[in-house]
Amino acid sequence: MQQTAKQKIIVLDRDGVINEDSDAFIKSPDEWHPVPGSIEAIAKLKQAGWLVAVATNQSGVRRGYYDRATLSAMHQKLQALLGAQGAKIDWINFSPYVGGDNTPCRKPSTGMLTAIENRFGLPLQGAPMVGDTLADMRVALAKGLTPYLVRTGKGERTLESKDALLEEIPVYDNLLAAVEAILK
Repeated sequence: MQQTAKQKIIVLDRDGVINEDSDAFIKSPDEWHPVPGSIEAIAKLKQAGWLVAVATNQSGVRRGYYDRATLSAMHQKLQALLGAQGAKIDWINFSPYVGGDNTPCRKPSTGMLTAIENRFGLPLQGAPMVGDTLADMRVALAKGLTPYLVRTGKGERTLESKDALLEEIPVYDNLLAAVEAILK
């Protein structure tokens, strides 16, 4: 893809940002439900000409809770909901590994973000990244993105950690609120 001077890109986490999260994992398309406003938020980004990439840890694959075909079916559900709004996610990048696998592609390692840069031929430096966990915030900062934390998903729990890393990071109620701020 040719980089244009005005092309903007955003990176989103999936669980807890785009869709409702569960400590028991989201294991099927039937369990996959969008966070209120998230589909509208992505549609607004696309209408404004943004590329939208997703970087999501999906250790449920490695744990055997669901397979890659089921994960694909969840992503097809997301794309169908967006398609009804005339929008789409440009690329979904996932890591099927668990933390103990010591892989460079699992957040907070930067491998997924490097893959997004390579896929689009765009540097992510300064681009927004919206997430709900410390891992999301850490990977954004490590790669030079501008992190935004949402309260949905594990966001409230993340805020309760009182981690010093969060002191300079803007916090929004949900993806729609974050996107509206980014688009201003």
